[in-house]
Amino acid sequence: MLTLVLALGAALLARWGHLPLPWLLGPLFGVALLRMAGLPLEALRGGRQAGQWAIGTALGLHFTPLVVGRLGQEAPLILALALGGVLAGLLGGWILARWGRVNPATAFFAALPGGASEMVVLAERGGGAPDRVAAAHGLRVLLVVSTIPFILYHWAPASPATPLPHGPGATGTLLDLAGLIALAWVGAGVLGGLKVANFWVLGPMASVGLATALGCHLPLLPGWAVNGGQLLLGAALGTRFTPEFFSAAPRFLSISALSTFCALALGGLGVMLLQAAGWGHWPTLTLAASPGGMAEMCLTAEVLGLGVPLVTATHVLR
Repeated sequence: MLTLVLALGAALLARWGHLPLPWLLGPLFGVALLRMAGLPLEALRGGRQAGQWAIGTALGLHFTPLVVGRLGQEAPLILALALGGVLAGLLGGWILARWGRVNPATAFFAALPGGASEMVVLAERGGGAPDRVAAAHGLRVLLVVSTIPFILYHWAPASPATPLPHGPGATGTLLDLAGLIALAWVGAGVLGGLKVANFWVLGPMASVGLATALGCHLPLLPGWAVNGGQLLLGAALGTRFTPEFFSAAPRFLSISALSTFCALALGGLGVMLLQAAGWGHWPTLTLAASPGGMAEMCLTAEVLGLGVPLVTATHVLR
């Protein structure tokens, strides 16, 4: 509870300072700084999953029939962005294996732009060092969310993204909202039962997105629920950092940071080439090409009014 109170204070401070994504980045940086200062903060049990569920539910409402039709037309672009992200991750793995003083399995799973928990599990099975992989992904997410949202918040032009089919704040009746919540929980339960990675985001997104694509008029999730989900997710991410985080294997973390910046640079170069060829809107392409995490980048698209379906489809495919 102390973590949540401090996270809420950090979110309100970030909102007062007009920072991008204040409900996510405020708790993330606030809790991380306090953790590294030695305060024994712990994440609320189930808080990260609840935050991911809320974000996945909100994202699913963007998959209207019109948007799904456009995604079919943009399939080559989505495939190119997803493959580019994987290739950038492989290059990062080579950099880590060459200069990070770790075995190839650790370098491979530490550099791939996937979910941190999934990469740690795969590293354990594949002969990698789980602690190094977890540290690399924590640092990657911190670096990405410290740069991409700020750049887009201050310099991105207006987006041509398709709006939702109903106006802001159309939360409907309590019965409508209960139906939306039940539908989202069913999606999470089904994908969780199938052992799908990141099912707390993908499950609600899939079930709500499918219903939206079929023309069902679902209510919007209340703003306080989406903000609360961001706060829970940001606080959970912040608790990954400890006083020993940057002092443990400093060479490995330095090379990991270098590989992350290389992935960001390669993604930016790819976006420039696609923009020059007349493909898409560069802020949306930037989020789709970034090395994640998926929930954070899709949430940035949601908050800034960018192309949520294209960003989501790219990250899911990658």
